[in-house]
Amino acid sequence: MGGIGAEREISIQSGNCVAEALGQAGLNVVTADIAQDDVDILQNTDIDVFFIAMHGEFGEDGQLQQILEDQDLIYTGSGSVASKLAFDKMASKRLFADVGVNVPTAVEFNGQADTNKLEQRLRELGRKFVVKPQRQGSSVGVSIVSSPQDVIAAAQKTYYEFGDCIIEEFIPGREITVGILERQALPIIEIKSKTGFYDYQAKYANHKTEYLFDTIKDASLTAKISQAATDCFDVLGCRDFARVDFILGNDGLPYALEVNTIPGFTTHSLLPKAAAKAGLFMSELCVRIIELAIEHRGAHVPNAPTKDKFSIQSTKHKTSSDNRKPRLSSAK
Repeated sequence: MGGIGAEREISIQSGNCVAEALGQAGLNVVTADIAQDDVDILQNTDIDVFFIAMHGEFGEDGQLQQILEDQDLIYTGSGSVASKLAFDKMASKRLFADVGVNVPTAVEFNGQADTNKLEQRLRELGRKFVVKPQRQGSSVGVSIVSSPQDVIAAAQKTYYEFGDCIIEEFIPGREITVGILERQALPIIEIKSKTGFYDYQAKYANHKTEYLFDTIKDASLTAKISQAATDCFDVLGCRDFARVDFILGNDGLPYALEVNTIPGFTTHSLLPKAAAKAGLFMSELCVRIIELAIEHRGAHVPNAPTKDKFSIQSTKHKTSSDNRKPRLSSAK
């Protein structure tokens, strides 16, 4: 948990929640606040599975996953390639469009754009825009701007702070999200922020933000959104779990914004809420994610641990024949 990115504090919250949930399930948990120059926890041979709860840079962008793969270690969530793709909003947007999922029109901004040509292009796109870093999460650095001139100023500011960014047409509509577990869409959540925009503050600090189920009454639309979510998940090559964010436009169409390969696991977080709605509560969800990591490894590596050899169970069911419980790192 932790890490080096702008989402560090949220990652610590996620990691602590995961550690608590796994502890309640009877597992031995070791937590680690790691960074690019501090991955000593990976040398701990007592750890069987690494639960990655690191959001943003180094945790969600494929870098940590690549290190784990190079060391032949078992870890939760998507692989390095899928993680890198999902973390890049423009790269993932192109892939979503390739499989027929609606996406907001967007242009890249790298600090070297011809501002006159860009301003003309923006006038063709619309009257309101979203400026966001190309590689960040948790709505870090996101702003909504209403004129091409202001957009360029916002993009320059975002580029200076975060690097490459994208300018996206603003889609008026409802904010919704779809959790994915084992390639199955979980119940759709509609998010209603009292601030009018589901920003970092609304996500993690504002207790008045509403998370609503069953607000989409059209069964065919619900099915369409769920299918779009699994299509986004699949085209990136994700595995086991993720969360896909959409705007359900006033035109009745769902527009995919991004896939979060390591969504939050805090008390405010949406994947645990959706899983609970489906009957899988926090401890069960976290244990299932670990089981999936073990199953995935077992399917690809000869003689790897399997669920039969590598039992995950509560201490209250532990028998004298059990040598020890699995030790897990909640790498937040």
